[in-house]
Amino acid sequence: MRSFDTPSTHHPRPQMVRQQWASLDGWWEFAFDDANAGLSEHWYDGRELPQRILVPFPYQSTTSGIGSREIHELMWYTRSIDVPAGWDSGALLLHFGAVDYRADVWVNGRVAGRNRGGHVPFSFDIAPYLKPGPNRITVRVEDRQDPYQPRGKQSSSGTPVRIYYYCTSGIWQNVWLEPVPALRIDYLRVTECRTDGTLALNVHLHGPSSDWEAELDVLDELDSEQVVAQARTRSHSACLELRAQLPDPRPWSPHDPHLYRLRVRLLHRGQLVDTVESYAGLRSIELKDGWFHLNGERIFLLMALDQGYWPDTLLAAPNDDALRDDVLWAKRFGFNGVRKHQKIEHERWLYWCDRLGLMVWEEMPNARSWSEESEERLEIEWLRAVMRDANHPSIVAWVPVVESFGFPELVRHPHQHDFLERMVARTRLVDSTRPVIDNDGWQHTDVTDVCTIHDYSHPIEALLERYAATRLSGLPPEHGWHKSKALFLQGAQYRGQPIVFSEVGGYLLAPDHPERRRDRLYDSYGTVRNEDELAQRYRTLMEGLASLPFLAGLCYTQLTDVEHEQNGLLTAERVPRMPPDQVASLHKQLWPNA
Repeated sequence: MRSFDTPSTHHPRPQMVRQQWASLDGWWEFAFDDANAGLSEHWYDGRELPQRILVPFPYQSTTSGIGSREIHELMWYTRSIDVPAGWDSGALLLHFGAVDYRADVWVNGRVAGRNRGGHVPFSFDIAPYLKPGPNRITVRVEDRQDPYQPRGKQSSSGTPVRIYYYCTSGIWQNVWLEPVPALRIDYLRVTECRTDGTLALNVHLHGPSSDWEAELDVLDELDSEQVVAQARTRSHSACLELRAQLPDPRPWSPHDPHLYRLRVRLLHRGQLVDTVESYAGLRSIELKDGWFHLNGERIFLLMALDQGYWPDTLLAAPNDDALRDDVLWAKRFGFNGVRKHQKIEHERWLYWCDRLGLMVWEEMPNARSWSEESEERLEIEWLRAVMRDANHPSIVAWVPVVESFGFPELVRHPHQHDFLERMVARTRLVDSTRPVIDNDGWQHTDVTDVCTIHDYSHPIEALLERYAATRLSGLPPEHGWHKSKALFLQGAQYRGQPIVFSEVGGYLLAPDHPERRRDRLYDSYGTVRNEDELAQRYRTLMEGLASLPFLAGLCYTQLTDVEHEQNGLLTAERVPRMPPDQVASLHKQLWPNA
């Protein structure tokens, strides 16, 4: 790996690795364009921009070197690069991990491509636009305060309030270069990874239907060179299938997160043209009799809500260690999973979930308002996210919509209702191996795989009373905790799915200053005066939830504080509010099959 400044040396795409790549993280030139003058004045012509920003951190973050919390909807980035010798024999891909929200890219003043979608990766072949010597890359980013744009928990005012936080605009994940052959592997998709050792993957090519061969080596572990299985196939199609049977298979689970290293070679008419490395975990996730089954055994999903925010970098992770450490914190508290809330997290975080053993519910950042355009934006970006992450064994559920965000008229608007069902159907077309939750929290349709409920009733006696009838019948109540919204929409009903309290808890520390009480969070969540009271309330809550025989899983709000929302098991700086080993011991006592 070649580094231009001093960026991370960790490969940003660990499931599709080639040995040659170069990070473009580091200092870029930067400018705001509040007057929208950049296009008419040709700022893409290679000129120097007046400010400096540390990529991949958003301008709102202090780490970026800008640190402005004001709203700027247009911004420009530029930098010069020298392409390493020998990288001009094929294509040269310029990769962006995520840019919020619309990006237009020029190389040496020529348009190289554009992208819309603030949470998913994109890349362009910039080889046709290169010249000898230094080359100039320019990026224009447009991030409007648009309620029809998928934006998750980013505040429309730019100021944290209630459940919304500072915005993350512009480049907020890694930028990198990768020299690749003109004919190459474009995408690997693991289609089978069964616990009996069956492994199958599709190799999608950048190239025409022709005389192709593909070879697969399966190595015993990520750091191993011991080949335990091989496969070879020939095809005249630009998509090839490889199948292997692994001896003495070792399934992936949170308690034993075993991963197999994969090496895929592509040959064209007998000549090796490309080699890519990846990995896979053998595991199954099934829903049977109202319960989750991992690798054929019933498991209780014990999750924490994880919003992936950091004080100095916001949605962008400070570094790879921070991503790994958040996974480790969840495991230290005794959780076997997390629900990543309103964020498509960095691929490196999913790598650590795979490697360290943490199950994940992946969830799409939603818009605030509804239109046909907002539906299209959400659907396209969500399916791109599912395609990006479908190979991760840690992911055990897909969540395209939460709490009816962006769909305020579900009860009266059949088009919005139909869209939820369509999102489930299209998610299943991309990946039929995992459950899909249509609208996490309430207002479910007839096609949701899991009945999820958000309930912040306090004290615990009030929550248990709400489900007294459910204890006897197994049927959830007709109405939820929030504004008595229907748990299922008209025409839909509960049909025996696993019942999960996918948001519960949420104890806020009593505010230090009276004015903080004005935040409406305190109208919804319970409060505690100090950490001793938090420990006592947490134990009482968990003991109460463990007494509910119908409950197949839960998600506690939340893992870390976020801005003014101080209800984390960890502070925003990742300092625990309760001893993790004591919390983990409680969890193990109450849910031995978690």
